Amino acid sequence: MTNPLLDTNSLPRFAEIAPEHVMPALTEMIARHREKLATILSDSANPAFESVVVPVEDMEHELSRVWSPVSHLQSVLGSPEWREAYNKALPLLTDYGAELSQNAELQQAYAAVGAALPEDAHPARRSAVEHALRDFRLAGVDLNEADKARYREIMGDLAAAQASFDHNIVDSADAWSLLIEDAAELEGLPQSTLARARNDAAEADRDGWLLNLDFPTFDAVMTHAENRSLRENFYRAWVTRASDQAADSSFDNSANMLRILELRHEAAQLVGFTNYAEYSLATKMASSTEEVISFLRELARRTRPAAEKALRELRAFAGMDIEPWDINFWLEKLKQEKFSISNEVLRQYFPADKAVGGLFALAGRLYGVRLEENKDVSTWHPDTRYYEVRSADDTLLGSFYTDLYARSGKRTGAWVDDCVNRKSMNGKATQPVGFLVCNFSPPEGDKQSLLTHDDVVTLFHEFGHMLHHLLTRVDFPSISGINGVPWDAVELPSQFMENFAWSFAVLEQCSGHAETGEKLPRELFDRLQASRHTGAALAMLRQLEFGLFDFRLHSEFRPGSELNVLDLLAEVREEIALIKHPAYNRFPHNFAHVFAGGYAAGYYSYKWAEVLAADAFSAFEEAGIFDRETADRFRHEILEIGGSRDFMEAYTAFRGRKPELDALLRHSGIGS
Repeated sequence: MTNPLLDTNSLPRFAEIAPEHVMPALTEMIARHREKLATILSDSANPAFESVVVPVEDMEHELSRVWSPVSHLQSVLGSPEWREAYNKALPLLTDYGAELSQNAELQQAYAAVGAALPEDAHPARRSAVEHALRDFRLAGVDLNEADKARYREIMGDLAAAQASFDHNIVDSADAWSLLIEDAAELEGLPQSTLARARNDAAEADRDGWLLNLDFPTFDAVMTHAENRSLRENFYRAWVTRASDQAADSSFDNSANMLRILELRHEAAQLVGFTNYAEYSLATKMASSTEEVISFLRELARRTRPAAEKALRELRAFAGMDIEPWDINFWLEKLKQEKFSISNEVLRQYFPADKAVGGLFALAGRLYGVRLEENKDVSTWHPDTRYYEVRSADDTLLGSFYTDLYARSGKRTGAWVDDCVNRKSMNGKATQPVGFLVCNFSPPEGDKQSLLTHDDVVTLFHEFGHMLHHLLTRVDFPSISGINGVPWDAVELPSQFMENFAWSFAVLEQCSGHAETGEKLPRELFDRLQASRHTGAALAMLRQLEFGLFDFRLHSEFRPGSELNVLDLLAEVREEIALIKHPAYNRFPHNFAHVFAGGYAAGYYSYKWAEVLAADAFSAFEEAGIFDRETADRFRHEILEIGGSRDFMEAYTAFRGRKPELDALLRHSGIGS
């Protein structure tokens, strides 16, 4: 039987794909591509866009279609077999990627193509070449052979260390659980959380309630548990995941973290940068490390008075000093007291299917698209759904999978990833396909999963990324959708979409009470809206703390120096944070965005893009949030362009001016 991973002309055949298919598929595909590349270069006496760039884009697109389902399955299934297959294949893929991007002959062919492009060449063509030339330089194409070999070795070691870092977080969380036998200790917890815990205990042949360290359970405990010691217990387990302080320290990420920092620093220096932060900025909007640091500190300065006021109010309300495990609990109590609003009351109005349906209706209203489920598609889990996105004239624009619920072995958090990128070259076209993954509370028995309003906001956020991927009009995969977009602008479409989750007209369509079917009452929404800014300034400072820590770490790290990761975190917290964390806190050890994901020296991007998002949404507030002309302009200038255009130029074309900070402060209830 043909290896299903090598079928790159259809959707992934998830029901057939197995771990043993991974290495043979990659090995064969890479061998094919080496042969194709040799042919391309042998015929490149007079290199042209069609003879060099197009076939290389085709090859990279084809390889992505093999690797994307592999990477995805190891994230959402997390079985030992899939993890082993992924880890075994990663060095092969990483080495081939470095080999391609260090090919001086190919770089010279791209340079010749770029030099020969006519003045009136389509901007996407020029961008595809310019992005490739930049990436050649960042991969060390100009290095001597020994340094090239070292760079490739670094990339392989780095990929392995990052994968290990991520796996340790999942395994550390899965290794921890807490059995509670006295119901009194669980006072305040939602019935859905208790039902899951009761069921998990029964499956483990235990009496009582078995609480696991997945995010829905952790969040429920931190927000609702009256038992303060239970909250502290969960807090400690959560912030010590994958560390020397964890109950099971066998998944300690200390060595991985140091190794990742060392490898990033060495790679950056090899290709001519002082540190990894400078290297990171080569693909971002921000122009210098000083600009990023100044941005974060200025935003912190403007946020701090509101945060200090909020903390004083919270302490007065609680009648006690506030520890980290008290914050969400007392914020929830404060919202109930001031606004008569609670997460548990709200979540009854947001069955997952209703929330998804309302979100899809919003996309239709803004962009004239129609989303429909297709049940005749192979998937990897019973919870998975597949949707097609069509234009008003029924043209297929793209499609995506959803996998919304938490389960053992699945990577935590929420994310969007590409399955297939848009491509249209040489008369052959593929439409984009994506993965939208969350970790919401799973359904209990025959009941629907109920989402908190925070979950709804998360769903809207990830769908913003998905629209960015699906609505692109760029033909070249390397710069279509999210590809080629400056990393500190990638979060603009996602954070922009969050604002709609605070509109009554939208939430009304996303709601339907789990028992009565009643839409979200206006009066309840008004109370939700009134509570919107509760804790917002404290949350803002928390994100700025993460961003400054990440950026300073990658700016200041030097192998063998006295810089200690935990000491630097303590220093940043002293500057930014208002609430002190205990000495056992090991936040960096489970900071997957930075140590395992794409946000290294880039976590500031969330706040940078949030400025853009808030300012962009203010254009909708001025015109009417469903204004079709404004939505069309946003789609055309932001969502469709991928990496084909300078992003600030595109943003200015949409907004008529450069972004301003005030909208973000206003939306956060912070003022100026």
